[in-house]
Amino acid sequence: MVVDRAVIDAIVAHARATAPAECCGLLLGRAGEVLASRPTRNAAEEPTRRFLIDPKDHVDGRREARARGLEVIGFYHSHPNGAAEPSVTDLAEATYPDHLYAIASLAGTSPELKLFRLHDGRFRACAYRTS
Repeated sequence: MVVDRAVIDAIVAHARATAPAECCGLLLGRAGEVLASRPTRNAAEEPTRRFLIDPKDHVDGRREARARGLEVIGFYHSHPNGAAEPSVTDLAEATYPDHLYAIASLAGTSPELKLFRLHDGRFRACAYRTS
């Protein structure tokens, strides 16, 4: 998997701007490439504990992706005070098999971003390199 460096920078900036709430958004690209991110509103009742991509933003993001010749290939969110690892809630609420899930952590001295793929009801770490 290749992730554009600007995507990582944009996700981290979004995470910093919304902390202590969790940020969330869409990953846009093609098979094997994350080329863009699209921030969405966190519609969760407790945005400091979980995320819920605003449904209108989700639909608008899919339209934007198509207009750019891309697809929504995954989602991202942040863990402002936790590790860049899926939580029990993340797994329970993940509903798009074979999509990517990026998690940005702000808990350490420098931000960390990890990528996972939901497959057979489990998150599996997904190696990536930046372009």
